[in-house]
Amino acid sequence: MPTKNEIAVFITSGAATCDECKEELGRKAWIRSLKGRKALCLSCADLDHLVFLPAGSAALTLRSKKYSALWAVVLKWSRARKRYERQGLLVEEGALDRAEIECLADKEVRARQRERAAELRVATDEKYIDSFAARVRELFPNCPPGRESEIARHACRKYSGRVGRSASAKSLEPSSVLLAVRAHIRHSETSYDELLFKGIDRALARHEVQSTVDSVLDRWAGNARQ
Repeated sequence: MPTKNEIAVFITSGAATCDECKEELGRKAWIRSLKGRKALCLSCADLDHLVFLPAGSAALTLRSKKYSALWAVVLKWSRARKRYERQGLLVEEGALDRAEIECLADKEVRARQRERAAELRVATDEKYIDSFAARVRELFPNCPPGRESEIARHACRKYSGRVGRSASAKSLEPSSVLLAVRAHIRHSETSYDELLFKGIDRALARHEVQSTVDSVLDRWAGNARQ
């Protein structure tokens, strides 16, 4: 139900007649109910110049109410819930136009802000990944072409908890880069994943492939490995 200071307009469920102009309004008429169960059509209630704003957008509703000198809440009886429920507002057309323009501007501004933030995040991440890949190539100059980028993208993936997201990795410390390269070799150059799939304990599986990992590291690092 409307609050004490709100003008209420009801959508009738049955046939209605305006008590002032005596016009038969039919079913689903829009009326203003006054004391003594007196019903007025929107014309007699001086509300027929208002336009209907359906419920759904809180921002548009609030702004329309703000800019409209006169507005009314529209209610309809719900048989299922046994109560009147708000359908929207009747507001001045100019107020609705102004509210729509502002909401559209807000939407466009927010969309552009999201785009700029996304662009910045992508640019920042790409720069970081490129730096990480370059550091891999610097420390392991003999790794196959393209592997440095593959290692960097995997290690630096957002929210992954991988070594490339750590503070030390972001500073491109050799120890963290080594961890990322070692992990890549373990998965791509050994039978480690197959051992895990067979149910072998992780520590034992790592021990099984350790010599292979070290051999590949030596080969990739050449004289540059520290």
